[in-house]
Amino acid sequence: MNHTVIAYLIYLPVALGTTVWVARTLHRNGRVFLVQAFRGNAEMADSVNHLLVVGFYLINIGFIALALRYGDKPVNVQETFEFLATKLGVAWLVLGAMHFFNLFNFDKMRKKGLRPENVADVATPPPLKA
Repeated sequence: MNHTVIAYLIYLPVALGTTVWVARTLHRNGRVFLVQAFRGNAEMADSVNHLLVVGFYLINIGFIALALRYGDKPVNVQETFEFLATKLGVAWLVLGAMHFFNLFNFDKMRKKGLRPENVADVATPPPLKA
């Protein structure tokens, strides 16, 4: 096996594993924010939470896959470590950016749900116009 294949065999499981870990953390801990944002409507909060996680996976896994093509391919052990560190570093920066983007949105939703003008029960839809 050449150095590039070895780097990919390390990069993919580590990058994908980190993505899964961050997504699960966001899903589990973001639920609290969303339930509050939707004024206790857990079903709506869980639905939005799931959709956010799906989008998170799609963006990050897509980026991880696209990143395989870029960069000078390593030809020795030192270059393999540098290649791997660069690939993982960029993937983790993207994951971090997505994580903070999601936190920002969770907080924004929570604050919007706490506004006095949003006191109406979100579980009760508005009456239909005749």
